[in-house]
Amino acid sequence: MTTGNTPHATGSTTQAGIPAVSDRHSLSVGPDGPLLLHDHHLIETLAHFNRMNVPERRPHAKGAGAFGTFEVTEDVSQYTKADLFQPGRTTETLLRFSTVAGELGSPDTWRDVRGFALKFYTEEGNFDLVGNNTPVFFVRDPMKFPHFIRSQKRLPDSGLRDGHMQWDFWTQNPESAHQVTYLMGDRGLPASWRRMNGYGSHTYQWNNEAGERFWVKYHFLNDAGFDTMTNEEAEKLAGADADFHRRDLFDAIARGEHPTWTLYVQVMPYEDAKTYKINPFDLTKIWPQADYPRIKVGTLTLNRNPRNFFAEIEQAAFSPANMVPGTGNSPDKMLLGRNFAYADAHRYRIGTNFQQLPVNRPKNEVHSYNFEGNMWYDHSGDKPVYAPNTVEGSTWSDEQGPVDNGWEADGELVRSAYTLREQDDDFTQPGVLVREVFDDAARDRLVETVSGALDGVREPVLSNAFQYWKNVDAEVGQRIEDAVKNG
Repeated sequence: MTTGNTPHATGSTTQAGIPAVSDRHSLSVGPDGPLLLHDHHLIETLAHFNRMNVPERRPHAKGAGAFGTFEVTEDVSQYTKADLFQPGRTTETLLRFSTVAGELGSPDTWRDVRGFALKFYTEEGNFDLVGNNTPVFFVRDPMKFPHFIRSQKRLPDSGLRDGHMQWDFWTQNPESAHQVTYLMGDRGLPASWRRMNGYGSHTYQWNNEAGERFWVKYHFLNDAGFDTMTNEEAEKLAGADADFHRRDLFDAIARGEHPTWTLYVQVMPYEDAKTYKINPFDLTKIWPQADYPRIKVGTLTLNRNPRNFFAEIEQAAFSPANMVPGTGNSPDKMLLGRNFAYADAHRYRIGTNFQQLPVNRPKNEVHSYNFEGNMWYDHSGDKPVYAPNTVEGSTWSDEQGPVDNGWEADGELVRSAYTLREQDDDFTQPGVLVREVFDDAARDRLVETVSGALDGVREPVLSNAFQYWKNVDAEVGQRIEDAVKNG
């Protein structure tokens, strides 16, 4: 017999599929007595609850996303043989947005760089493009990346975030100036995920059917128009609706308002990279469009919300190592470091066999000699677990010689920064951004934002920060110093 207003239908089960007698009452010795350890359903319920949160991502912890399609509307086959970029091709896609520094419970509208991570479920395997809403990044060597992330997190004693620590790192690493200028400018506070651009940021490689190689940068430009919010609006929303960006995206798609982006690429002929005025593989630099104009490729549309956030978004795993034929890496040191770091983070976070989870599974058949490990589900039966072998019908790969998407390298082993080129300084491009891209109102907002962000920063870091901004632009740097000292 059941009680209450909700009728009992078929009933629930344990995770083993066995009927669960009750989801409301534990097994006890009489109505008022102690509970019993052999109440398997209670123990399983509590044990699973204790383990239901996987470790959060170290950076990019707070985020959300949606599914959609990418449709190629132009012909770029002269540059790449990748199936997903062929004319007329439509590919199912997952896009996850995020903040970089904030933890899982942090507000969506804190000033931060936004992650823009794409997974394309292609006929040739999954292709992942893991970028941000800015075309550059803070550092250019992966050795610095953990230190950068730690500087954005929390102090070891108080457990609080700290502006002094943040500015100390930035001013000791002047290559950060370009990205920090973007961050402290309007782009640090997008109005919504639906109204911001996305960039692959790194330099990648394309190669075509003829074996020709090209260097490329990916730009996803928002079709609704780029829009931002003010410091005051962001601060108000952080308290009123910490999930503002997540809610905005989910509700818009539910209403049938499907956000779209147009993908453009910048293409650099392979040989140009050897003599170009800046290092084209430096993640802190952009390629001027006057030299390498954007080429239209196609349209990305988000049209389906996740049915289960944890299964389809929190367990989604992106890695720039997922390159399909016709695409490839470059000598970008940060990209090469991320090739290892991202996949390894997912092995720790959601398990050795994370790529067997439905959201991460490729559409095409997987035939890998990796086997077993925790949560080994999509097993290979009695097929050989080694190669080469003599088992009838078994196959393995054994290509030799130069690879399609490689490049030449020669020299002794060193620990060194990139070789400097004609225009390879750290402050020219952020200076151009401030003087030629920002208007007067944007420069005023930059001064206000930076001077506010320097509150609590102590010497010698404070003086270093003033000089940092004077190196970007002398007038803006002086205005920032005056605002702090007179504030």
